[in-house]
Amino acid sequence: MGSFFVPDGVDRATALARVTHLAIGAHQDDLEIFAYHGIESCYESDELWFGGVTVTDGAGSARSGPYQDFTDEQMQAVRALEQEEAARLGRYSFQAQLDYASAQVKDSARCEALVDELVELLETCVPHTLYLHNPADKHDSHVAVLLRCVEAIRRLSPKKRPETILGCEVWRDLDWLEDSAKVMLPVDRYPELAGQLLGVFASQVQGGKDYVRATLGRRQANATYFASHAVDQAAAFTVALDLGPIFEKNGPTLEEFAIRHVDCFKEDVRRRLRSL
Repeated sequence: MGSFFVPDGVDRATALARVTHLAIGAHQDDLEIFAYHGIESCYESDELWFGGVTVTDGAGSARSGPYQDFTDEQMQAVRALEQEEAARLGRYSFQAQLDYASAQVKDSARCEALVDELVELLETCVPHTLYLHNPADKHDSHVAVLLRCVEAIRRLSPKKRPETILGCEVWRDLDWLEDSAKVMLPVDRYPELAGQLLGVFASQVQGGKDYVRATLGRRQANATYFASHAVDQAAAFTVALDLGPIFEKNGPTLEEFAIRHVDCFKEDVRRRLRSL
């Protein structure tokens, strides 16, 4: 493991054991985009705790402006510090940064150590809610991290698996899912915190990617465009997909599961075009 940061200074065992909501993402700032529901849910709670795991080292990120001449090593250092600052601001129980190269994560023959590490984390934390990338994401590193997480979860005994396992949106939103499959996660309790957490990652925002406005805008759009004939139920939502079915006995593979939802989208488009 690259680093293990505990904002409130408790020992590692306590920081792991108290986690109720865990997120495993590919890059620094992914958690603050796709797992903000967990951060918000735990933010001012004495009983609920959010834990963050960032798998890759952040070396290949886009950069411009004040960061345009930074080497990969310099970007790794900056992004690691930014992730720790987000953990401090969001009052996480812990923030682990595993520091794997993206190429290693994408290579199923080279990631045994990563899967072992994920198994250990999941067995120690035993969270009831787990936030992951979604299988229709278009970023290869995100999908690779999801695949490694699925492998780790399958190694757990059923009793130790999280009750709720969600695939969340980053590099492809999930508004195309059939409404019955959407897990709508309200994220409007702390609007200032939501923006501040994303703004912590100055190397990305000032470096050419305004994730603050893009992410907050998507959440607001999710709230408004979810139901055409109903008033908004919250000011902001993230959309997730329940991944639980792939871990059921005789359940579908991740690929089969994802393609079923793609087929539902295809059939919905076809039905409207043919019936109206």
